[in-house]
Amino acid sequence: MTDILKISPMEIEKKSFEIITEELGEKILDSEQAPIIKRVIHTSADFEYADNLYFSPDAIEQAKKALTYGAHIVTDTKMAMAGINKKSLSKLGCTIDCFIQDEDVAEQAKSKGVTRASVSVDKAMECSDNLIYVVGNAPTALIRLKELMDKGNIPPKLIIGVPVGFVNVVAAKELIIESGCPCIVSRGRKGGSNVAAAIVNALLYIVDESRGM
Repeated sequence: MTDILKISPMEIEKKSFEIITEELGEKILDSEQAPIIKRVIHTSADFEYADNLYFSPDAIEQAKKALTYGAHIVTDTKMAMAGINKKSLSKLGCTIDCFIQDEDVAEQAKSKGVTRASVSVDKAMECSDNLIYVVGNAPTALIRLKELMDKGNIPPKLIIGVPVGFVNVVAAKELIIESGCPCIVSRGRKGGSNVAAAIVNALLYIVDESRGM
């Protein structure tokens, strides 16, 4: 037990990724997608993400461009926001917000009879033209994103759509895939705020490494 406690966090992570690579066996992952998929598996201990993470053809390239030019990241939950590496964000000049607990969002949601997640999307779409929208919990956020894009609003540079659950979750994810907006989506019911944060962190680390930061 003493020897186990002496392992540093970096050593634990390195060993974890070695185990993930080993257990993936002969499964071939796209070289650009692999770091993201492996980090999600590392976060969730769920190897099904090797098959159910969908990447639009331009998702990673668009994400890298947005992050390089100081993207404004908006999450649907405080938990997802808390899990994103703030040091890496700061290096790239990126900002992050979650509007779910804002008073104006709560008031509008109540008056309109909609979810706060939906109103948060409206607020986010008005505040930046270099937006990455991250959804780990609320399918209504994805549905609202699709509605606004259909109305002609400028789409986010990237949508990360990985809400977890049963009601409207699968359908909302498919709407984003069909929208044509650059996206990374966990098909099916699985996902969560921890998965959303892991995807953002993986993208941040990819950009960090490419810039030698």
